[in-house]
Amino acid sequence: MDLRSLRQFLVVARHQHLSRAALELRVAQPALSRTIGRLESELGTPLFDRRDRMRLNAAGAVFRDHVQRAFGELDAGVNAVTESLATGVGRVTLASESLFTLMRPLAAFKQAHPLVEVGLLQGSAAVMVQQVRARDADLCLMSQPVTSGDLQAQELIHEQVFLTVPINHPLAGRDSVDVEDLADQSFVTTRPGQWQRQLLDRLFAARGLTPRIVCESDEPGAAAAMISVGVGIGLLPAVARREAWDVPLVWIAVDDPTCIRTLSLAWRRAGISPGAPQMLRDHLLGWDWGGSEPTAFGAGKPAGPGKTARVKDSGD
Repeated sequence: MDLRSLRQFLVVARHQHLSRAALELRVAQPALSRTIGRLESELGTPLFDRRDRMRLNAAGAVFRDHVQRAFGELDAGVNAVTESLATGVGRVTLASESLFTLMRPLAAFKQAHPLVEVGLLQGSAAVMVQQVRARDADLCLMSQPVTSGDLQAQELIHEQVFLTVPINHPLAGRDSVDVEDLADQSFVTTRPGQWQRQLLDRLFAARGLTPRIVCESDEPGAAAAMISVGVGIGLLPAVARREAWDVPLVWIAVDDPTCIRTLSLAWRRAGISPGAPQMLRDHLLGWDWGGSEPTAFGAGKPAGPGKTARVKDSGD
């Protein structure tokens, strides 16, 4: 079963007439008939009904749809490589739970590839998985385990998650806190389904507690601002601290070894498109996600930068 035979099959399926298909393809009708016969023999079933006239049957229609998709992917790959090599222009779409996390790596990528158009989508892990499956996104950056069998993921970093409080908060002088110390506190966190909310709920549930939530915000910058003005306290990852926001916060370690997040990059297991999608994937896999950390603001104990993990396939 070769590409030439498959392309000829598509022409016959479109015309549903051997003579007209042979004329378009500029091949002899008997040779074309033998090609279709070989395909049917390999598949173990007829692809056409040949009673009154040649008609595509149900099996043929299913096969045609798959062959068309396969050639569409092949043509898209050839075009992407040609375009990328010729001009450096291309398009890639990246989904992420938080766009703030992408600021520095995207800035570096755009500087290196100024003509590449980068589309950004934001959503929960479940939504992003569907976007990658549907090819609405080429890549997704998530802080939750990738459980979909048709997606491949590589870990980028394991990093500590801190409790953040305003500088005048009663806990601001502490080096660390137990989760039990937070039972009566008001929390700024994310909506259900986002990783910060899942982490907060899990830490409390392990102790038979339920967090008191007063504000839901899915962007770290907005959450930090709400915390700094006293709306509540919250959990933020080390990467947020390294960005050195202009908001006064105290960062306090949580006495629980599971108060971490693992950031992963995922794409379709069947493969990523060459050109811009592949360039962005390689850039994100090679990015130093641990980075360096500015001096801490306030009385909380400074923490070291996030610990960079080895790049690891989700199937390991």
